[in-house]
Amino acid sequence: MFHKTPDIAEVFERFGEGSEVVIRGWVYRIFKVGGKVFAWVRDHSGYIQVVFDKSYVASDWDAVEKLTRESSVEVKGVVRVDARAPGGKEIVASNLIVYGYSPPFPIKGGEDIEYLLNVRHLWLRSRHMIALLKIKHTAIQALRDWLVKDGWWETTPPILTGSAVEGGATLFEVKYFDKTAYLSQSAQLYLEVLIFPLNKVWALTPSFRAEKSRTRRHLSEYWHLEVEAAWYDMEDMMKVAEDMVSYAVAKILEERKEELKLLNRDTTKLEKALETPYPKITYDEAIQILQKKGFNLKWGDDYGADEEKALTEEFEVPFFVTHFPKHIKAFYMKEDPKRPEVVLGFDLLAPEGYGEIIGGSQREDDYEKLYNRIISEGLNYQDYEWYLDLRKYGSVPHSGFGLGVERLVMWVSGIDHIRDAIPFPRWRGRIYP
Repeated sequence: MFHKTPDIAEVFERFGEGSEVVIRGWVYRIFKVGGKVFAWVRDHSGYIQVVFDKSYVASDWDAVEKLTRESSVEVKGVVRVDARAPGGKEIVASNLIVYGYSPPFPIKGGEDIEYLLNVRHLWLRSRHMIALLKIKHTAIQALRDWLVKDGWWETTPPILTGSAVEGGATLFEVKYFDKTAYLSQSAQLYLEVLIFPLNKVWALTPSFRAEKSRTRRHLSEYWHLEVEAAWYDMEDMMKVAEDMVSYAVAKILEERKEELKLLNRDTTKLEKALETPYPKITYDEAIQILQKKGFNLKWGDDYGADEEKALTEEFEVPFFVTHFPKHIKAFYMKEDPKRPEVVLGFDLLAPEGYGEIIGGSQREDDYEKLYNRIISEGLNYQDYEWYLDLRKYGSVPHSGFGLGVERLVMWVSGIDHIRDAIPFPRWRGRIYP
């Protein structure tokens, strides 16, 4: 059994001059100067310079000279404080164990995006990707922590479903024994079931969209954090959204300083997102803003990424757009009693051109209205009998939203494409590895 060794970050934090340590990791860089070999060894927590001197290394010197980038190693040695070393400390090695030598690493620097996507399984070892993986971890943990502290129940809805949530055109069809099923676009309908036993519920699941587009903001498979609550109206749910997002941003700023710095993120822009409430505009106002900016839109038109980007130029913080025309939104959204042509729906858009990160609404809780909407949308009533039952047996006002985790990570980290917000991006034409 392997004994525990300190992380490299622990060496910097806890071990002083002359301390004997053992570390494990991979060779990040290697330099040979005179009779010495200098290797930067990395693990998940960082990297440290290791000095191999033939006079001190008890193990086979040939093993040292054969070291290559990404060789996996265990190093025993003594900590030395040296201002010239990265981070101000290094390890003078006395023993080396090589677990696996690496042939010439296929990523040298300067490769194009398509090449890096084809070697994604290796590119994930880069400092860029490690930083993003850590930011994503902190984002998910912060979202979960906020929900738990606020009294929400985590649930585990299925990702195979018998019916559509958003529309059949973007469904992935799969064979489920002798029947047709679909990969879930959203856990929402199942979460609506779960509010009756648990009141406030949430889930983090993969969602799948068979859209033909390949844009900087779209993935065919992404991680979807969804919440649903009984006795919540649209305004209640918007407050949940802004409080949860601001909490996550605060945690990322607190815990991922080094990673944001490595990505050259301007954190002063993120700090503005800590204060709530966030601004709100209606769809009507959004259309007026876009018309003034030269977009050829009229009331009732849907808008996309370019229009969202233009709207974000008006704000330095996340902001809500509310009350969309009913015909451009999903069948389950509740009509505004004061304006039946619009729904009680909202999007939360991130500034700096990033656009929508959350979409939500108050749900239609009236049986007849929901039934008529299903029929008018041309959906198969029988597929939704169970969903309509929720309005038959003790219906209550309720609301919910879905947050795209990769969209959130893309914004907070300041990257220009969503593909790096997920380890293995999927979209039309790409499923490797």
